[in-house]
Amino acid sequence: MNTHQLPFGVLLRRWRQRRRMTQMDLAAAADSSTRHLSCLETGRAQPSAEMVMRLAERLEIPLRDRNALLLAAGFAPAFAERSLAELTSAHRAIEQILEAHKPYPAFAVDRHWDIVLSNSALPQLYVDCSPELLRRPVNAIRLMLHPFGLAPRIVNLAEWRAHIVAVLRQQIEARADSGAQALLAEIMAYPAPTGDAAASSEGPQRYATPLRIATGAGVVSFLSTTTIFGTPTDVTLSELALEMLFPADEETVAIARKLTAEEAARLERERALVGAR
Repeated sequence: MNTHQLPFGVLLRRWRQRRRMTQMDLAAAADSSTRHLSCLETGRAQPSAEMVMRLAERLEIPLRDRNALLLAAGFAPAFAERSLAELTSAHRAIEQILEAHKPYPAFAVDRHWDIVLSNSALPQLYVDCSPELLRRPVNAIRLMLHPFGLAPRIVNLAEWRAHIVAVLRQQIEARADSGAQALLAEIMAYPAPTGDAAASSEGPQRYATPLRIATGAGVVSFLSTTTIFGTPTDVTLSELALEMLFPADEETVAIARKLTAEEAARLERERALVGAR
């Protein structure tokens, strides 16, 4: 949805329709009248800043788009958008969470799935990936599903791809985000994987879709979780999510331990070589 230079009423109607609410539903939720809401949508009436915020709250509109609504109504944006580096406390909290999750991979991603922070766990998972895909900013979904990324080593690629497509479609439905739409179009253009996209009823697949990756030490199987900040008041923070991978079986625990030990030994050898020069 293009929010540039669109009248407030048009934006409001689009968000109401996206949330599948009637004018009567929204008016009741916002403690207003259907007549007043109709006049706001047609432009015959102008909202107060308080009404804009109340409608946005009832429609569960993301902070970035709430700012756009305020601007369209002639008001200043209410929510700041700072870099993560400026959000000192949040930045520190994210780093602590990611570090504590080792030896398993964890990332902080923005609304377009670009990796903002990572704990750099298990680098062996990415040894065969194209350097282009590992160049910053690294996009987590592109890295996983691109044919030159992790895709050739994802054992259940069809199933995992179906899961990612569903997640992106839900995001687009909720946010009308053009970046997510472009990313979905891109991954849908990748070569279609073979195999059954339906989840198995055995093992961890009974309750969540695992990510299964072949490594030199065996197949690791992870369950993913998503964590977001509660009640954010900054646009950047509201759009960040922590993606953390947890071992789905004991084999993965053992393999992660082995790969972590190998990486530590490699780094120790490198430090010894540097010290000997």
